[in-house]
Amino acid sequence: MSVINVVLSGGVGSRLWPLSRKSQPKQYLPIFDAETLFQKTIKRNVSFCDQVMVVGNVENFELSRKDLQNAGIPNYTEIIEACPRNTAAAIAFAAFSAQPDDILFVTPSDHLIEAGSDYQLAVVRAVQLAAEGFIVTFGLKPNKPETGFGYIEAEGEEVKGFREKPNVETAEAFLKNGNFYWNSGMFCFQAGVYLDELKAFEPEVYNTSKTVFESAISGKLDFDLSMKIPSISVDYAVMENTKKIKVVKSSFSWSDMGSFESIYDHFKSQGHKVDSKGNMVIGTKVHTEFLGLKNTMFIHTPDAILILKKDNAQDVKKVFERLEREKSELI
Repeated sequence: MSVINVVLSGGVGSRLWPLSRKSQPKQYLPIFDAETLFQKTIKRNVSFCDQVMVVGNVENFELSRKDLQNAGIPNYTEIIEACPRNTAAAIAFAAFSAQPDDILFVTPSDHLIEAGSDYQLAVVRAVQLAAEGFIVTFGLKPNKPETGFGYIEAEGEEVKGFREKPNVETAEAFLKNGNFYWNSGMFCFQAGVYLDELKAFEPEVYNTSKTVFESAISGKLDFDLSMKIPSISVDYAVMENTKKIKVVKSSFSWSDMGSFESIYDHFKSQGHKVDSKGNMVIGTKVHTEFLGLKNTMFIHTPDAILILKKDNAQDVKKVFERLEREKSELI
């Protein structure tokens, strides 16, 4: 039995446009202490895992290879998706390439996590539970009424339910209740257990993913076959259905770095300059003044500028989607 860090790196980071582009998604931006989130993920988990497995896509696998080389990780397994088919299939590919009793520690490549003792305790407990045949998710203790995350309702290590991203009032109620935790998007389970549950609840995802995996050439998956896989997240496919679910309640510092609000908070904590009204400039050293504005971000890149209120950070995805239709060269 091996513990394998399965690193999911297929995302495009649409809520961080224009910093994040399809040609260089957010997990490959070297703006976190001169490292990328991808590199930080690999390094953070190397002491817990026997192997590294990267599930990426045709547009970014070379960026992954470069980051792995720069991080000093010469040995790893690589699965290259032909097109995005969501996390249920991505994890299935990893499970098919492992032994049934191998433990998969599944982590997104674009989260910022403080790898201290709290993190170590959580991972060790998750591996223990996975070895006992459980499907394990990590719940982060919330410190604010966050509307951008899904939540897990828990009692001890038992999962009572999953909740969608809430509105402000509901998020405040979750925080006050004390039994709701942010859904971190990190999981731990035996490869065979995951595949059994996927086959039981989403047989079409299981069967089409198996066909695609078995037809792969040098780790690269076929496009036409891949398009037949239903696009569904692991949460909907397995986590919300399985009776084998457990949650490891965790208190390590975590952010999905999924929006400019997260970027703002992190950069500010690292000493990045903000003016007296909380305005921040990213990407240029040109002197910038803000008048009549507060908590506003000015993001500069060579071919695009974004100006937004920090509170509107979740809406950047709408800009990305519109540009995808109207000016695709900008994404």
